[in-house]
Amino acid sequence: TDRKKLHTAPVGQVFRLRPFHVLVATGGGYAGYKKYEDYKLEQLEKKGIELPVKLASEWEVALYKSVPTRLLSRAWGRLNQVELPTWLRKPVYSLYIWTFGVNMKEAAVEDLHHYRNLSEFFRRKLKPQARPVCCLHSVISPSDGKILNFGQVKNCEVEQVKGVTYSLESFLGPRISTEDLHFNKAPPGNSFQQQLVTKEENELYHCVIYLAPGDYHCFHSPTDWRVSHRRHFPGSLMSVNPGVARWIKELFCHNERVVLTGDWKHGFFSLTAVGATNVGSIRIYFDQDLHTNSPRYSKGSYNDFSFISNNNKEGIPMRKGEHLGEFNLGSTIVLIFEAPKDFKFHLKAGQKIRFGEALGSL
Repeated sequence: TDRKKLHTAPVGQVFRLRPFHVLVATGGGYAGYKKYEDYKLEQLEKKGIELPVKLASEWEVALYKSVPTRLLSRAWGRLNQVELPTWLRKPVYSLYIWTFGVNMKEAAVEDLHHYRNLSEFFRRKLKPQARPVCCLHSVISPSDGKILNFGQVKNCEVEQVKGVTYSLESFLGPRISTEDLHFNKAPPGNSFQQQLVTKEENELYHCVIYLAPGDYHCFHSPTDWRVSHRRHFPGSLMSVNPGVARWIKELFCHNERVVLTGDWKHGFFSLTAVGATNVGSIRIYFDQDLHTNSPRYSKGSYNDFSFISNNNKEGIPMRKGEHLGEFNLGSTIVLIFEAPKDFKFHLKAGQKIRFGEALGSL
């Protein structure tokens, strides 16, 4: 009667999967895979070997798009908001830091136990002055990331990576009515590209910045400009990793994206935040009506919203370096803007760049 009874739990209960177990297991597997892929790419770059362009066929793209990436991204977003026990925070975040090369010395809060969940860790803030804004150049990088491509827009086609292009009109959508824009109507032109340029002596330029999962996830205003219009494309949520960008033509036109359109001192200016797998959440700070990765998804649709109204003739003024929005995880920023012909980029394809550093100037 003095003996204590030994209680045993059913095997199924002992081995029942919990969100934390799934998170650690999938995170560890992905970390190993990502390290191996990065190692292979680094070895090829060191040897000076340029990867050949091998585009996916239509059935391969259709098969990829059939994967429920939007649903998976919403599930991942909810999992990211699960509060981790204090003892598990350091191992989980340390694995992420090791995998993606996160520099926690720049974080406003370096203590890993401070971040209650992965979502808070992804959206960590930086220390003041960690990203000084360049005052000497007219356009700065809106985010940390890697320069995939830049240059003049030619023949209404934009390069997402070298040798792989997408349609300018498919990416931005139909021309916005002049009533919704602050700047003067563009001179008549035959092509969509010519319709965007407001001055005959100007050209249209583009720059593509890929944000890796380990980068700072907020993005800022690249110059002084006014945002007049927002266009939201629900779209797919395929990966925008440079390897996938080399494989799928018009990848950015397939994916969910938020196009902000307006003007700066030289004419047309736009910034597009492109979503990706596990990056269904795109937040624009001044746009409370925007809701991305919604279950209500209509293929090929888009939603327009004008910031020009009877009470606001100027739109949303943005100062260079001002906070503009944020991603969860990593993604891509695409700048398309008008500038005089003597505009010069201060970049190299493939280089790493940080928010606040110069992109180009006159």
